Amino acid sequence: MTDDAVPDLRASDADRERVAEVLRDAVAEGRLDMAEFEERLEAAYTARTYGELAPLTRDLPASGAVAPGPVSFTKEPVERGGWAGRIVGGEGSSTGAVAVMSGFQRKGRWTVPKRFTCFAFWGGGEIDLREADFADREVEINCVAIMGGVQVIVPPGVEVVVRGIGVMGGFDHPRGDERVEPGAPRVVVGGLAFWGGVGVERKVTRAERLRLKEQRRQERLERRDSRREGRGRLGRGER
Repeated sequence: MTDDAVPDLRASDADRERVAEVLRDAVAEGRLDMAEFEERLEAAYTARTYGELAPLTRDLPASGAVAPGPVSFTKEPVERGGWAGRIVGGEGSSTGAVAVMSGFQRKGRWTVPKRFTCFAFWGGGEIDLREADFADREVEINCVAIMGGVQVIVPPGVEVVVRGIGVMGGFDHPRGDERVEPGAPRVVVGGLAFWGGVGVERKVTRAERLRLKEQRRQERLERRDSRREGRGRLGRGER
């Protein structure tokens, strides 16, 4: 049975996550811009049937494919293997960045090298590790911000050590849940901030926020159905 033959069949969480994975690869490869990615991702996590999911990837190659084609819902989902699957070894896909009266971004699917160095002068940069792989279990991000700023975003569960020096500037430590997950990488943030700042923030991805939102919605529906079922049993007992 083909996917097109069952457009009204209910999609599972695994189906939605499989589509989300293809969309993440597409934005990392430059096939989608961030606006398109966010719009399609939200549609993926709110889709109820295969017919709603299929158009989201129809113009994109499936993961690992050499020719464009829609995602097949009959295959097993591709798993990244948790933290073990994200510590890949080898070289980083980007070893540094410079912003002079401008800006830079490193985000999406990329490989963080053992040492990443960035420089911001009258400019700013964003280093987003939430979707990244890591060349080693410990990586160092060295930031020099002169009358500028750099923002480092890490996912929950990652160990973060801040060692930077501030001169009329500063390095912010991450707030929120600092629990370290087993096997998670260690990120060391150092460098110099002169009349500037380097901020470190723990933050889940927008995809994860949408997934959690959908999960909470499903839980509310289940509780509602459970209450209705309980009232129904009570009514039958009274008769």
